[in-house]
Amino acid sequence: MEQIEQLVRKNIRELKPYTSARAQFLDNALTLLDANENPWGSIGMVENQVLNRYPDPYQRAVKEKLAETKHFPVSGIFLGNGSDEIIDLLIRIFCEPGQDKIITTDPTYGMYKVSAAINDISVEEVLLDQGFKLSGDKFLVGSAPSTKLAFICSPNNPTGNLMDKAEVLKIIQRFPGIVVIDEAYIEFADDPGFVEYCSQYPNLVVMQTFSKAWGMAGIRLGIAYTSKVIVQYMNKVKPPYNVNQLTQKQALTSMEDAHEISMLVAKVKNGRDWLKKELSVLNKVEEVYPSDANFLLVKVSDAVSIFNSLVEQQIIVRDRSRVSLCEGCLRITVGTEEENQRLIDALKLIET
Repeated sequence: MEQIEQLVRKNIRELKPYTSARAQFLDNALTLLDANENPWGSIGMVENQVLNRYPDPYQRAVKEKLAETKHFPVSGIFLGNGSDEIIDLLIRIFCEPGQDKIITTDPTYGMYKVSAAINDISVEEVLLDQGFKLSGDKFLVGSAPSTKLAFICSPNNPTGNLMDKAEVLKIIQRFPGIVVIDEAYIEFADDPGFVEYCSQYPNLVVMQTFSKAWGMAGIRLGIAYTSKVIVQYMNKVKPPYNVNQLTQKQALTSMEDAHEISMLVAKVKNGRDWLKKELSVLNKVEEVYPSDANFLLVKVSDAVSIFNSLVEQQIIVRDRSRVSLCEGCLRITVGTEEENQRLIDALKLIET
């Protein structure tokens, strides 16, 4: 853990965080007169929820349920306002503005680069190999002494493929900084991911989310599984009430029906297989890449023209044709049966 402490920015190590009495006394307090709230209730209350009080700043009930589900210690779980807040916090904790760097693959999820730019942090990008494969050796060679954070998205966005576990482990074991594995799409892959490795590697952070398989994108709840010391720093830097009461309540309600997630994932996988089959026979489709996620990367004959034609038919996909290794590609999310059929019908109309 001492190695983690040395990686943290000096001003963050010495930071005196904002403290609230609510964080310390929430469990036993009956009369709450500490936070200047309105004691008379809320205007337009939603489902009789108590919204005039600030939420639990550490989301303890949600974390306890996640810990039970994942067989993971509560002390190693952090919840953020989406995974984007987690990304930003990690960069702010470990990277000195104007001096340090992060490293990631190319192509990958764009927010790593955006958050780095906002914090005045340089980005090293390591091009994936053919078939969007990750080379651990190539990745490690690409990092400089000032590189503090490594971001690896698996399954990767926008390519959809799961990264080779041996290559990722090579990076976790040899990278001298913090390794962040973004598993936003892990439920759609036939792989347990890397959460189980967090106890073995204190420099590992595994991000997951309620946005994809859980179907809860609207509540903006991201999860980080990591070591206790990293969670302590994230709690130190985060806003005091970063996850609102409605989000916490909905997350708990969703986890009560956690058995339904396998059914939803199965529907997505079936839709993914059907969509790949239907897309593969279209004349303008040159390749449908393998996917472990809830989307397909599809190479087409004229990506910009097809994208615009779909927009005219009120169908929105993602044009990824300007992204490295994805020239001529569209990223298509797996929809409902009706949405998938509508897409295929629209593409057939474009071909005529």
